[in-house]
Amino acid sequence: MYRNGRTLPRGTLHAVDRLAKECRLGLLSRREFLSRATALGVTGTAAMALAGLPARAQTSEQSPVPGGTLRIQMDVRPVTDPRLLDIPESANVLRGLMEYLVEYRADGRFEGRLLSHWEANAEATEYHLHLRPGVQWNTGAPFTADDVAANFEGWADATVPGNSMANRLVALTDPDTGKAREGAIDVIDPLIVRLRLLRPDITLIPSVADYPAAVQHRDYIGTNPVEHGIGTGAYKITKFEPGRIAVLERATDHKYWGTAALDRVELIDFGPDPLLWRSAAAEGLFDMTARTEPGYISEFDGLGWEGYSVQTAATVVVRPNQKAKVGDQVPYGDLRVRRALALAVDNQICLELGIDGRGTVGENHHVCPIQPDYAHLPPLRADPTEARRLMEDANMLDFEHELVSVDDTLRRDTTDVVAAQLVEAGIRVRRRIVPRDDFDLKWKDYPFSATYWNHRELGVQVLALAYRTGAVWNETGYSNPEFDRLLDRAVTIADADTRRDTMARLQQMLQTDGVIIQPFWQSLYRHARRAVVGAQMNPKFEVNPHRLGWATLP
Repeated sequence: MYRNGRTLPRGTLHAVDRLAKECRLGLLSRREFLSRATALGVTGTAAMALAGLPARAQTSEQSPVPGGTLRIQMDVRPVTDPRLLDIPESANVLRGLMEYLVEYRADGRFEGRLLSHWEANAEATEYHLHLRPGVQWNTGAPFTADDVAANFEGWADATVPGNSMANRLVALTDPDTGKAREGAIDVIDPLIVRLRLLRPDITLIPSVADYPAAVQHRDYIGTNPVEHGIGTGAYKITKFEPGRIAVLERATDHKYWGTAALDRVELIDFGPDPLLWRSAAAEGLFDMTARTEPGYISEFDGLGWEGYSVQTAATVVVRPNQKAKVGDQVPYGDLRVRRALALAVDNQICLELGIDGRGTVGENHHVCPIQPDYAHLPPLRADPTEARRLMEDANMLDFEHELVSVDDTLRRDTTDVVAAQLVEAGIRVRRRIVPRDDFDLKWKDYPFSATYWNHRELGVQVLALAYRTGAVWNETGYSNPEFDRLLDRAVTIADADTRRDTMARLQQMLQTDGVIIQPFWQSLYRHARRAVVGAQMNPKFEVNPHRLGWATLP
């Protein structure tokens, strides 16, 4: 088992052998095996061979020709310190300038970008990260282990308000200081960083593949990349107007380590109405959608554009905030109220009417069947009669719930369907629809609202980000010490049956505690002109200029 000709540690090989055996026995899915094995440092090809899986088919897509401009329809959102980003569109603005240590592929593999390879011990308590040789910043300075160590120090800093990376890297953090523990992050040589964790954590590699983990120069940790313009990517940002446009142009004076075909990329914001996107496409104003909304897929098909889709763990969560005050009440602190809201909603109806059936039904626990750590539970059944009884028992039948969503097709339509079912069950609801900029500023604070959650590779990642006590992105106010304890256990490497038992208990707790209404898992769609190369939809909604181009220049 090798990465770049190096044998992995014996303990790691033993752990991967065990995972391969579980895969062959049917205890692990292909996706789960690839995610776990490659996160430990095994190549995708070697992992598949070990488990007896067929090799991936070679893609027949041609390489792009050099040059050209690609215009992409996308919400152009504000940008700040990458650690603080909570919208994937903001990260997409930076992807031509900034890069990541690791990249997640649609089949569940993790591949190095700024890392050439990595090694983990069998317990997942120590990682050796090997940097890709020859990478430079666009200033001409070399990219070194000091940069990587500085980024981990910044990511692990829980004293920075809004830093969601700190929730992902708690195994590196000193609980007393809220910062990286002494000895947790060591520079071994200019191209090797060693991480020593307090406890096993299988989510470390997936965490640094997530969009807030864009790698900054060590002297600019905590700053806005749009303002300083320093990165390892092939492009520079030459124009940035949130709500209108972002322009990236090739940095011709930068010796980029990888490949990039395009000379220029324009991210153009046509507003939240997909009908305007379709009209702009028909008028020739752009070449690719970042994402095509479900109700408009046939419209773009009708233009003769190429369509792409991918099954994901992306979803809309309709959640009450258990700590929010409404007047002099804390209505959602009452379990009966939360359970009533969930019981009143048939998730299958939300799937059909909210996103035109383009996905799979959700189960109100935010762990998706395509995530490798998913545990199967009995299907949910809506019960409007019981919902009304619970609400009446809580003396809340006369209470009017304000259900908030942003003014976009996905969340507005889904939330409308939820509200209609609540009303049908005899629960009073009024809808409030707010502009996206207003919603983005307050998304964690609304008493009752709908939020879009991006795809994550592992269910435990989502649970740690969204439902752990005190987590930066915990918008539900949920706080359960037993849940936190089980979550700590779930991130350790164990046999498949034990892991699924723990996940089943976590999922059941979210259902029983009435934490969320999570109606569906969304399939994501994208359309592009047929000459565009590399336009395949990414499950994490990534738009990476380095992977895009033209088969022939327009």
